[in-house]
Amino acid sequence: MAVPKKKVTKSRRNQRRSHDALASATYVEDGDTGELHRPHHIDMKTGFYKGRQVFKVKERI
Repeated sequence: MAVPKKKVTKSRRNQRRSHDALASATYVEDGDTGELHRPHHIDMKTGFYKGRQVFKVKERI
């Protein structure tokens, strides 16, 4: 069984964990509609991706 030779200090341990924090989701504004959507994702309200119509959106009643 592997046994550490020296104690890992709190400082060293916390430095290793510094990248584990959650980042908030980013949103970009659509140039045509002004709606916010995730970058590199389809805009679900309009059905557009990269300026092209990917699918038709059903009208809501």
